[in-house]
Amino acid sequence: MKSPTAVLKAFWGFDEFRALQPEIIQSVLEGRDTLALLPTGGGKSICFQVPALCMEGICIVISPLIALMKDQVYHLKRRGVNAAAIYSGMSYREIDILLDNCIYGDIKLLYVSPERLQSELARERIKKMNVSFIAVDEAHCISQWGYDFRPPYLQIPEIRALIGDIPILALTATATAAVVLDIQEKLQFSEARVFQKSFSRPNLAYVVRHVEGKEQKLLEILKKISGSGVVYVRNRKRCREMAALLNQRGIAADFYHAGLDMAERSKKQDNWMAGKSRIMVSTNAFGMGIDKPDVRIVVHMELPDSLEAYFQEAGRAGRDGKKSFAVLLYNASDRQNLEQQFEKSFPSITQIKQVYHALGSYLQLATGSGPGESYDFDMGRFCEIYKFALFQTLSCLKFLEQSGWIVLSEAVWTPSSVMVTANREQLYDYMLKHPVLDRILKAILRAYQGVFHQFVAINEEQIAKALHLETTEVVNGLITMMKENMISYQIRKDKPQLIFIKERVDSKNLVIDTDLYQFRKHRLQNNIQQAIAYAETPRCRSQQLLAYFGEQDAPTCGMCDVCLDKSPQSLRDEDIQRIKNELQQMLTAQPCRMTQLANFFPGKSAKAFEFVLSYLLEEGFIIEADGMLHWHKSA
Repeated sequence: MKSPTAVLKAFWGFDEFRALQPEIIQSVLEGRDTLALLPTGGGKSICFQVPALCMEGICIVISPLIALMKDQVYHLKRRGVNAAAIYSGMSYREIDILLDNCIYGDIKLLYVSPERLQSELARERIKKMNVSFIAVDEAHCISQWGYDFRPPYLQIPEIRALIGDIPILALTATATAAVVLDIQEKLQFSEARVFQKSFSRPNLAYVVRHVEGKEQKLLEILKKISGSGVVYVRNRKRCREMAALLNQRGIAADFYHAGLDMAERSKKQDNWMAGKSRIMVSTNAFGMGIDKPDVRIVVHMELPDSLEAYFQEAGRAGRDGKKSFAVLLYNASDRQNLEQQFEKSFPSITQIKQVYHALGSYLQLATGSGPGESYDFDMGRFCEIYKFALFQTLSCLKFLEQSGWIVLSEAVWTPSSVMVTANREQLYDYMLKHPVLDRILKAILRAYQGVFHQFVAINEEQIAKALHLETTEVVNGLITMMKENMISYQIRKDKPQLIFIKERVDSKNLVIDTDLYQFRKHRLQNNIQQAIAYAETPRCRSQQLLAYFGEQDAPTCGMCDVCLDKSPQSLRDEDIQRIKNELQQMLTAQPCRMTQLANFFPGKSAKAFEFVLSYLLEEGFIIEADGMLHWHKSA
């Protein structure tokens, strides 16, 4: 077995690991089930990529993020590591050949989306692989207590049963104490073994600004804090408008959302990474898998609906360890918007069944067919045809996904690919009879190696340019050759993929788990309350976030807005004691929300109230749970 340090040096050029990485890797090498909790940017991928190269056989990496899988495979190949990925949108033939290469070839890491593990083809081939261990990325997706539950994750233990007693390494950047326990239970860990790095980011100053004019405040902040940044907004229209505003005011900005085509997204991302655009204004589609260490500021123009989402997005600032800022601009409309969003997030059971029925018609999918099939899916077109409201439709699809009926993946560009299926003699004869197609085939055979053995990614525009042809001529020629059984040709994709996990049923027979429906409703309501409490409670922001993730005894950070603004001038000891007594009396009678308490201390008393409440929270006299403040009797 190769030394982990030697592998790290040979393939990554580093002399030493980051904190906890050696212990996690050693645990995997010892064959032990392991859960690794490392914050965003904490080096999770190294924890499974290094042991995969140390051990004999192939590591199966399960991830729900297609873009991230493709990005990691690309970078591994550039380092000389043979890796591959299976995801939605690939043809049966492509998957078939790739799985054969995993059995008989030298592929070291196979990335696969969880829904693909449910296909009979994948399961039969995995049985024949020499699997070293299974790495489960974004492991919080297996827990209904997590913020991004995905039912296909529940099938992972079945895969281990197919291939014998091999270890599982689960990894996540965001997990509460309940989720940590649930991950280990659902993945059937043989023992509790958790490596957890503190979620504390000592170089990151969390700031909440209560303002009405958010755009003006954003401009002030970006002029005061130099360097690269991300501004998160709620929707695509706001992306374009905000980027335009920043550019008008002399701040180089661009916008990014999932509705852009892949070429445009890649260009925008590359320009931002290279510093050509200082600020990226984005929906939450931006950031996953993007490792830019020198982001100095992340600004949220609206409050996300969970602290997990906020923590992950804010954590994209300051990965190089230098001081950075995570700023939330907040006002009363944020609370109202989240409450309205909550109501819209739970359409009626009747609406869910209507959307499910429309899916079958839209995709021309017969009752009884569909399990494992992947389809291009244009959400806007679907809603336009059936006169559905976009947000409610998305909520219906999300519930169908969390009920295990479908999976809706993000839009990811998949290049065109070709494999020659005719033998050389047939191909030679065909080329003699078709001189125009002969030119196209010769160009492919010269430029792309391995086309007789596997699908190879091609670029039709480059081929056309080299042959002085129109791109449409090349595409039509490839289609003709495919119809005449000379080649297999997969035309590039750039649309979200919708996968039916189970066979399509008549909507009357669609089973909706009402208990799950109510559970999700309660969870979202609780998540929203926790997020609002973070914005409205005058307690050290870092302490609040760390307490949410189970670190109850974290010290104050000393640099968030609360810590820097909690010493009002000329506040007398008797004023502090009076307010403390009043708060004790009120909270002993019954728990209250912070906003309810604040109503009792208007005007000049408000500053004193914030100071005393912050002190009582930090010292444990008052505790916060589910958005409510309680007097801690033992304090």
